[in-house]
Amino acid sequence: MDKQWLDRGACPKCNSSDGNVNHSEGYSFCFSCNTRFGENMEAEKIIPMRTESVMKTVGTLGALSERSISKETAQKYNTDVKVNGNMNTHHIYKYFDEGGNNIANKIRDVATKNMWSEGNMTNAGLFGQNIFAPSGKYITITEGEVDAMSAFELLGSKWACVSIKTGAGSALRDCKKAFEYLDSFDQIVISFDMDKQGREASEQVAQLFSPNKCKIMHMEYKDANEYLKISKREEFSRAWWNAQPYTPAGIINLKDLKSTLFEEEYCETCLYPWGKLNDKTYGMRTGELLTFTSGAGMGKSSIMRELMYHMLKNTNDNVGILALEESTKNTAFNIMSVEANARLYINEIRKKYSQEELDTWFDNTMGTGRFFAFDHFGSISNDEILSRVRFMAQALDCKWIFLDHLSILVSGQEDTDERKSIDILMTKLRSLVEQTGIGLLLVSHLRRPTGDRGHEDGREVTLSHLRGSASIAHLSDSVIALERNQQDEDEVLSNTTTIRILKNRYTGDTGIATHLFYDKETGRMKEIDNPYDVDDSDGEEIPF
Repeated sequence: MDKQWLDRGACPKCNSSDGNVNHSEGYSFCFSCNTRFGENMEAEKIIPMRTESVMKTVGTLGALSERSISKETAQKYNTDVKVNGNMNTHHIYKYFDEGGNNIANKIRDVATKNMWSEGNMTNAGLFGQNIFAPSGKYITITEGEVDAMSAFELLGSKWACVSIKTGAGSALRDCKKAFEYLDSFDQIVISFDMDKQGREASEQVAQLFSPNKCKIMHMEYKDANEYLKISKREEFSRAWWNAQPYTPAGIINLKDLKSTLFEEEYCETCLYPWGKLNDKTYGMRTGELLTFTSGAGMGKSSIMRELMYHMLKNTNDNVGILALEESTKNTAFNIMSVEANARLYINEIRKKYSQEELDTWFDNTMGTGRFFAFDHFGSISNDEILSRVRFMAQALDCKWIFLDHLSILVSGQEDTDERKSIDILMTKLRSLVEQTGIGLLLVSHLRRPTGDRGHEDGREVTLSHLRGSASIAHLSDSVIALERNQQDEDEVLSNTTTIRILKNRYTGDTGIATHLFYDKETGRMKEIDNPYDVDDSDGEEIPF
């Protein structure tokens, strides 16, 4: 970084235009981002501001003409100038202790914007604190001395205006020290710079005080002095009066939604390939976490490949697949099988078809370039999975991602409490869905229920059967259970999967949605009418 940056007072780290203060010892310190820089402008260890022990710079009363601040305002704030001919060479901002004694000064070189301090700055109050008695109606806090004087003039020299001592980086510390004084005013208006550091410091300071005590200004220009220099008094006053009470991030008054309430939030919807399931859910949406769960052998893999293929044919989106119990080759054959209406994932069946037919089915599925699969090997940590999901979403533009399955992730970890691990992983997956806007289709196994009858015998699934933790139910937008009695003597019933919705945040409609029959010849899942002799809503199903 060249010397010109140093002289202008700009910070090479946070890009503050004047927060970087130079010292005669050869270092500078940025009070916006709390970073010290050495002679070569490399960032060094953060240190507090260094001051001269003796106040030796002397000036006289005068206007800060280059900042458009009048002589009267300068006199009000005990600010002096050093003059060479008709030009101000230095500003001298005076700081006082609780007894009204001038114990420190900050000196600003007008030409270079270099700044240093003299005296005991640590024990000094806020700039301007000594001239405004406590318990007033309004007080405005600014990020610098010039801004405090500017705000005072812009508001008609009526209301108290003070400044923190050393920029946004010290705002919280300075206001904590002056808390009793600031809190004595009816209303506090925070008018920090409109850069990132200023906005963050505004929120930190506002949180010190009781609700509705602080208002934060939103300014069109960088700071109060900018308004003063270009004669925008009315605009500043309007922004000051329109300052809004601070509320923590994420909390809004719902009346403010009126102008946007009926605007559609952007999310993509993909209907399921089975009409009766759509009747209850209105399809799948990006930004949702959908969990599919069942015992072993209920048809989860068949349903997942049906949905992958369905997305290929009914959206223009890329699809990510993390199938942790199969190779990427098996994943490819599974999707090609749906296109072929044949179980190509079985080698003996695949050999019945010509290479030309296999190539065609490949080109129509994998050949589109829209499927991305995780080629995993060995043990896999939660963080690895999360990073792959994020990469698929953000780098590969996958709108829909399949994770099959949750249970294998947590069961493969050593010395880990399964319940706690699931809680952590589900929380991170939920957050990832919110951040990236993907639709995440998650497969999770069930714990083995008590009693003689297991899920493999067609036992009805409830949310309490989810393995390990209640967080799966709490953090999923939908939970869809698959039920099938593998041992039923009836060929139709033993190959029919009942789709039961356990949770449906979007519509609230739960219960049995549909029945899917697995065709052993084609490997496809086809929606069929209820094969039982009672309505789906009547409780336990009784076969014909």
